[in-house]
Amino acid sequence: MEDPRSVNSPRRTLSFSRNRRATGSFTYPDDKASGFGVSGEHGPKPSEVYGFVGSISTVVATVIFLVWAYVPENWLHSVGIFYYPSRYWALAVPAYLMVTVVLAIGFYIGLNFMATPPPTSFSTMFDEFSREPLSSVCDGDEQPIEPISDIGINKINNIMFNKFNQLS
Repeated sequence: MEDPRSVNSPRRTLSFSRNRRATGSFTYPDDKASGFGVSGEHGPKPSEVYGFVGSISTVVATVIFLVWAYVPENWLHSVGIFYYPSRYWALAVPAYLMVTVVLAIGFYIGLNFMATPPPTSFSTMFDEFSREPLSSVCDGDEQPIEPISDIGINKINNIMFNKFNQLS
Protein backbone atom coordinates (compact mmCIF):
# COMPACT_ATOMS: atom_id res chain seq x y z
CA MET A 1 0.00 0.00 0.00
CA GLU A 2 1.26 3.46 -0.77
CA ASP A 3 2.08 6.09 1.76
CA PRO A 4 -1.15 7.95 2.71
CA ARG A 5 0.81 11.19 2.85
CA SER A 6 1.78 10.95 -0.82
CA VAL A 7 0.43 13.62 -3.10
CA ASN A 8 -1.30 12.97 -6.43
CA SER A 9 0.25 15.35 -8.89
CA PRO A 10 0.85 15.24 -12.64
CA ARG A 11 4.58 15.01 -11.94
CA ARG A 12 4.09 11.66 -10.19
CA THR A 13 1.93 10.14 -12.92
CA LEU A 14 4.85 8.39 -14.62
CA SER A 15 7.08 7.19 -11.83
CA PHE A 16 8.32 4.02 -10.22
CA SER A 17 6.16 2.68 -7.45
CA ARG A 18 7.82 2.42 -4.04
CA ASN A 19 6.52 -1.12 -3.64
CA ARG A 20 7.78 -2.32 -7.03
CA ARG A 21 11.12 -0.55 -7.10
CA ALA A 22 12.93 -3.84 -6.58
CA THR A 23 11.39 -5.44 -9.67
CA GLY A 24 12.19 -2.44 -11.84
CA SER A 25 8.82 -2.40 -13.57
CA PHE A 26 7.56 0.90 -14.83
CA THR A 27 4.00 1.39 -13.51
CA TYR A 28 1.38 3.99 -12.92
CA PRO A 29 1.25 4.42 -9.14
CA ASP A 30 -2.37 5.48 -8.84
CA ASP A 31 -4.18 3.67 -11.65
CA LYS A 32 -7.49 3.47 -9.83
CA ALA A 33 -7.36 6.94 -8.31
CA SER A 34 -6.48 8.74 -11.52
CA GLY A 35 -9.04 6.96 -13.72
CA PHE A 36 -6.51 6.32 -16.51
CA GLY A 37 -6.35 2.55 -16.15
CA VAL A 38 -6.93 0.28 -19.09
CA SER A 39 -8.09 -2.90 -17.39
CA GLY A 40 -11.58 -4.28 -16.79
CA GLU A 41 -13.83 -1.51 -15.54
CA HIS A 42 -11.69 1.28 -16.98
CA GLY A 43 -11.47 2.39 -20.56
CA PRO A 44 -13.88 4.00 -22.96
CA LYS A 45 -17.56 3.20 -22.79
CA PRO A 46 -19.21 1.68 -25.88
CA SER A 47 -21.42 4.72 -26.37
CA GLU A 48 -18.34 6.97 -26.47
CA VAL A 49 -16.68 4.71 -29.04
CA TYR A 50 -19.83 4.58 -31.18
CA GLY A 51 -20.15 8.36 -30.99
CA PHE A 52 -16.53 8.88 -32.01
CA VAL A 53 -16.74 6.41 -34.90
CA GLY A 54 -20.08 7.89 -35.97
CA SER A 55 -18.75 11.44 -36.00
CA ILE A 56 -15.64 10.47 -37.98
CA SER A 57 -17.78 8.45 -40.43
CA THR A 58 -20.12 11.40 -40.90
CA VAL A 59 -17.26 13.75 -41.71
CA VAL A 60 -15.72 11.27 -44.17
CA ALA A 61 -19.08 10.61 -45.86
CA THR A 62 -19.74 14.35 -46.16
CA VAL A 63 -16.35 14.96 -47.77
CA ILE A 64 -16.88 12.08 -50.21
CA PHE A 65 -20.35 13.39 -51.07
CA LEU A 66 -19.08 16.94 -51.68
CA VAL A 67 -16.20 15.68 -53.84
CA TRP A 68 -18.60 13.52 -55.85
CA ALA A 69 -21.13 16.34 -56.25
CA TYR A 70 -18.83 19.26 -57.10
CA VAL A 71 -15.57 17.98 -58.63
CA PRO A 72 -15.63 17.85 -62.45
CA GLU A 73 -15.64 14.45 -64.11
CA ASN A 74 -12.26 14.88 -65.82
CA TRP A 75 -10.62 15.45 -62.40
CA LEU A 76 -12.19 12.25 -61.07
CA HIS A 77 -10.99 10.38 -64.18
CA SER A 78 -7.46 11.76 -63.72
CA VAL A 79 -7.40 10.39 -60.16
CA GLY A 80 -8.58 7.00 -61.43
CA ILE A 81 -12.23 7.10 -60.37
CA PHE A 82 -14.35 6.00 -63.30
CA TYR A 83 -17.42 4.50 -61.65
CA TYR A 84 -19.69 6.64 -59.49
CA PRO A 85 -23.45 7.24 -59.28
CA SER A 86 -25.17 9.72 -61.53
CA ARG A 87 -24.92 13.37 -60.50
CA TYR A 88 -28.74 13.46 -60.55
CA TRP A 89 -28.72 11.74 -57.15
CA ALA A 90 -26.56 14.53 -55.66
CA LEU A 91 -29.60 16.78 -55.94
CA ALA A 92 -32.40 14.23 -55.74
CA VAL A 93 -31.49 12.53 -52.43
CA PRO A 94 -31.27 15.75 -50.35
CA ALA A 95 -34.45 17.06 -51.99
CA TYR A 96 -36.30 13.80 -51.25
CA LEU A 97 -35.05 13.86 -47.66
CA MET A 98 -36.20 17.46 -47.11
CA VAL A 99 -39.64 16.73 -48.57
CA THR A 100 -39.90 13.61 -46.40
CA VAL A 101 -39.05 15.60 -43.26
CA VAL A 102 -41.59 18.33 -44.11
CA LEU A 103 -44.30 15.74 -44.79
CA ALA A 104 -43.49 13.86 -41.57
CA ILE A 105 -43.79 17.08 -39.54
CA GLY A 106 -47.08 17.92 -41.27
CA PHE A 107 -48.37 14.39 -40.64
CA TYR A 108 -47.36 14.59 -36.97
CA ILE A 109 -49.14 17.94 -36.52
CA GLY A 110 -52.22 16.56 -38.28
CA LEU A 111 -52.32 13.52 -35.99
CA ASN A 112 -52.11 15.81 -32.96
CA PHE A 113 -55.01 17.89 -34.25
CA MET A 114 -57.05 14.74 -34.84
CA ALA A 115 -56.32 13.43 -31.33
CA THR A 116 -57.19 16.72 -29.61
CA PRO A 117 -60.81 17.06 -28.51
CA PRO A 118 -62.78 20.05 -29.80
CA PRO A 119 -62.90 23.19 -27.63
CA THR A 120 -66.58 22.60 -26.79
CA SER A 121 -65.86 19.18 -25.29
CA PHE A 122 -66.04 18.80 -21.51
CA SER A 123 -62.87 16.71 -21.62
CA THR A 124 -60.92 19.92 -22.19
CA MET A 125 -62.08 21.13 -18.75
CA PHE A 126 -62.49 17.92 -16.72
CA ASP A 127 -60.73 14.58 -16.64
CA GLU A 128 -60.24 11.71 -14.20
CA PHE A 129 -57.76 13.78 -12.17
CA SER A 130 -60.03 16.81 -11.68
CA ARG A 131 -60.77 17.66 -8.04
CA GLU A 132 -63.21 20.11 -6.59
CA PRO A 133 -61.73 22.48 -4.00
CA LEU A 134 -62.47 21.50 -0.42
CA SER A 135 -64.08 24.14 1.72
CA SER A 136 -62.51 24.27 5.14
CA VAL A 137 -63.37 26.77 7.84
CA CYS A 138 -60.53 27.65 10.20
CA ASP A 139 -60.62 29.35 13.53
CA GLY A 140 -58.02 31.95 14.43
CA ASP A 141 -55.05 33.19 12.51
CA GLU A 142 -53.76 29.83 11.37
CA GLN A 143 -54.86 28.92 7.88
CA PRO A 144 -53.68 25.57 6.57
CA ILE A 145 -52.36 25.18 3.06
CA GLU A 146 -55.24 24.15 0.85
CA PRO A 147 -54.90 20.84 -0.97
CA ILE A 148 -54.28 20.89 -4.71
CA SER A 149 -57.49 21.23 -6.66
CA ASP A 150 -58.84 22.64 -9.91
CA ILE A 151 -60.32 26.09 -10.10
CA GLY A 152 -63.78 26.05 -11.64
CA ILE A 153 -64.37 27.77 -14.97
CA ASN A 154 -66.99 30.03 -13.39
CA LYS A 155 -64.38 31.35 -10.91
CA ILE A 156 -61.88 31.94 -13.71
CA ASN A 157 -64.48 33.80 -15.78
CA ASN A 158 -65.50 35.82 -12.75
CA ILE A 159 -61.89 36.81 -12.00
CA MET A 160 -61.00 37.58 -15.62
CA PHE A 161 -64.17 39.26 -16.85
CA ASN A 162 -65.83 40.68 -13.71
CA LYS A 163 -64.12 44.04 -14.09
CA PHE A 164 -65.56 44.34 -17.61
CA ASN A 165 -69.08 43.57 -16.37
CA GLN A 166 -68.86 46.25 -13.69
CA LEU A 167 -67.87 48.93 -16.22
CA SER A 168 -70.93 48.43 -18.41
